[in-house]
Amino acid sequence: MSADRARGSALIDPVGSGLVLGFVLDRLLGDPERLHPVAGFGQIALAVERRLWAPSRARGVAHEALLVTPVILLGALLTPGARPCRRAGTDLGQKAATALVVAGSTWVVLGGRSLEREADLLHGMLTRGELDAARDRIRHLVGRDPTELDADEVARACLESVAENTADAVVAPLFWGALAGAPGLLGYRAINTLDAMVGHRTERYRSFGWAAARVDDAANVLPARLTVLATALARPRALHAIARAVREDAPAHPSPNAGPVEAAAAAALGVRLGGANTYEGVAEDRGHLGRGPAPSATDIPRGTALLRSTTWISLGLVVVGRMLVRAARQRRLWS
Repeated sequence: MSADRARGSALIDPVGSGLVLGFVLDRLLGDPERLHPVAGFGQIALAVERRLWAPSRARGVAHEALLVTPVILLGALLTPGARPCRRAGTDLGQKAATALVVAGSTWVVLGGRSLEREADLLHGMLTRGELDAARDRIRHLVGRDPTELDADEVARACLESVAENTADAVVAPLFWGALAGAPGLLGYRAINTLDAMVGHRTERYRSFGWAAARVDDAANVLPARLTVLATALARPRALHAIARAVREDAPAHPSPNAGPVEAAAAAALGVRLGGANTYEGVAEDRGHLGRGPAPSATDIPRGTALLRSTTWISLGLVVVGRMLVRAARQRRLWS
């Protein structure tokens, strides 16, 4: 292969291309309606939990390792461009195949469009005064008890879920996909799914779910801060309010990652999120995030608009970040 041809092939980034294509597919199509791989993974996780469960951290660590490790390996096995090839044509073919694998993985693990659809449904129900239907529907997004929530509290729950899942369901997968391709995308989704299933502070999962919660916290440290940055770039006029909310309000939230993300969203929207929630009969005060008025149903479309702009900006940041890192490596390689 000539040097110029090799340089041209090296400039093609299948992972970055796959991330963009998968993101666009999610925006156009949302989650697959049937045979969703994440739902299938959840069924497998339930079966493993039935065999392994005990009030033991060691059992929880085994549960996490047994489920996450094969998913990461699957991502690696599915990636045909993982090994270099000497022939330019074959190399380009591998890059194209890798881009398709990454695009498919990205589409499967992202949840931005489906999250927006859920928020739109809730907005319509609340606007029409269908409070009971909205209380039932909000269970798709949050784990709190909605039976006594009024319309504004349902709207708050919706906005908090949209904010948190902007990071969990979109920005974090993009971040790990940019870092590690398909293994990063699929591995992160497995980690986050297990946290949603067992990473709770209930009597059943306090010990067994400890590993799932801690691994998810670690996996989201950088993506959560990237989400805050993207939120600030999406709403630059609220930069001062966002910085203050993240610095002063977020520490009251029990999650080290959801706190900054929800605080940034609250300040960007000019509303106050947080407060007392009830989980399985136990009240939990999460502090107040932001300095504005309590949100209402009219704020939900503004929340989904923020989701869209924040996630597009995050996609740009991770793809440009990959381009810069690759360019620096190529300069060292060809110098």
